[in-house]
Amino acid sequence: MKVLACDGIHDDGLALFRDAGWDVAISDPIKDPDALVLALADCDAVLVRSSTRITLECLQDAARLKVIGRAGAGVDTIDVGAATARGIAVMNAPDGNTLAAAEHAISLLFALARHIPEADAGMKAGGWPKAGLIGFELEGKKLGVIGLGRIGGTVARKAQGIGMDVAAFDPFLPASAAGKGSVPLKTLEDLLAWADVVTLHIPRTKETTNLLSEERMRSMKRGAYVINAARGGLVDETALLQLLDEGHLAGAALDTFVTEPLPVDSPLRAHANLILTPHLGASTGEAQQAVSTILARQVIDFVATGAVAGCVNLPPLTAEAAREVGPWMPLMTSLGRLAARLVPAPTRLDITYAGRTDALDTRPLTRLLVASLLGVHSSRVTPVNALAEAAGRGLVVAETVGGDGDGFDRLLKLRVSDGKRSREIEATLHRGPRVVRMDGVEIEFDPQAHVLLLRNEDRPGMVGAVGSQLGTLGINIVNFALGAAGDGQARAAITVDRTVDDAQLQALRAMPGVLSLAQV
Repeated sequence: MKVLACDGIHDDGLALFRDAGWDVAISDPIKDPDALVLALADCDAVLVRSSTRITLECLQDAARLKVIGRAGAGVDTIDVGAATARGIAVMNAPDGNTLAAAEHAISLLFALARHIPEADAGMKAGGWPKAGLIGFELEGKKLGVIGLGRIGGTVARKAQGIGMDVAAFDPFLPASAAGKGSVPLKTLEDLLAWADVVTLHIPRTKETTNLLSEERMRSMKRGAYVINAARGGLVDETALLQLLDEGHLAGAALDTFVTEPLPVDSPLRAHANLILTPHLGASTGEAQQAVSTILARQVIDFVATGAVAGCVNLPPLTAEAAREVGPWMPLMTSLGRLAARLVPAPTRLDITYAGRTDALDTRPLTRLLVASLLGVHSSRVTPVNALAEAAGRGLVVAETVGGDGDGFDRLLKLRVSDGKRSREIEATLHRGPRVVRMDGVEIEFDPQAHVLLLRNEDRPGMVGAVGSQLGTLGINIVNFALGAAGDGQARAAITVDRTVDDAQLQALRAMPGVLSLAQV
């Protein structure tokens, strides 16, 4: 496996890749799309911050790419839709830089209140710029927080700690959440009219672009302040300059911009009432170390086991749900391959999660199973796009949760059909991952091992004959599980110590009494 790390990813995370046996390539930000296409051609994963943009064009020839990792929270520099269509997981690590981003917003708040940048510049220019730099105290002032997620919530808590009166608006929280937390929720209109300072902590989406428009900023108190340390484009920069020039807004502090790096000739640079920082929100040693290690573990686990922690284009899992789901993931991959072997071109897949299923989030398991079933024929089918691929190929996927576990704590039942024939598989994790029944015949084997599925005439001597032939071919039997079908035929799952080659399979299939033989 190979990972490309752009934009200065902390080495602690890269060390985890090396420890896991990955080849690690390190690059400065890659701004040239053609150069990025070449760089991604042989990569299984790419890690970026905010400088390298991952576009549809960059992904066209990235046949091996499985994961795009954002060392931070915002993924607006990644074409998530294009990645999803190609089955590429997009991951971020929003928790790693929460404290750093929140503290930077608070530092901008203090800088605005006490004119710190202007005072510093005047002192270093040889002056004593005390006159005119009259600030204001934060205690008792009203702070409006737009976005009450991890970062916004931390800003709110810290602002309350210094005595500010805090309220919030969050476009992603339902109205029913108002009054349930320590920070009261208001409508956006009410918050803007109420606040002395407004700080933004939301992602940039189609809906939130220019959320603070000229009209909305005019609705703010005369002499109010704006802070944006979230994403560029949340504030209409042209309108902000106009309102600062008019004196309607007393000042603003920006850490993020529509265009980054900020152009040298940007009019934002020249305005006396603007404090500008070059996207420093996550730029602490602790944050960069945290996001790199969090992201590395997520990527490594996803490629190794299908674990979906941190995926923005897969259903989210709570920590508790992830613990429940994790042990099932390798089994789902094996069962998908087994089902594809039994029915190569299925048109319907019925999945039943029986037994105790109250804590089992089946969404990632179903996606993983379908990806494994369809991925036999295409490496571009992954859990990310599995259900869309199934629909495109005419495969109906039906899922049932609950029902009798037939004596097992949890029992997974699969029925796969191509319209002419159906095959059934039942599996469990009881005493390890194993199939316990096939087509109604009780037969146990580990589908992750090297297994030969045998259908033969149910008559004396067959087991010995097959065993002898395997010995003659130099193939060691690890386990031989038998089941009588009751129709004059028998089933066997023969676990062997290695892959059986085509010539050896043909020799086994040619034996008298052998009706079919397939290698899983």
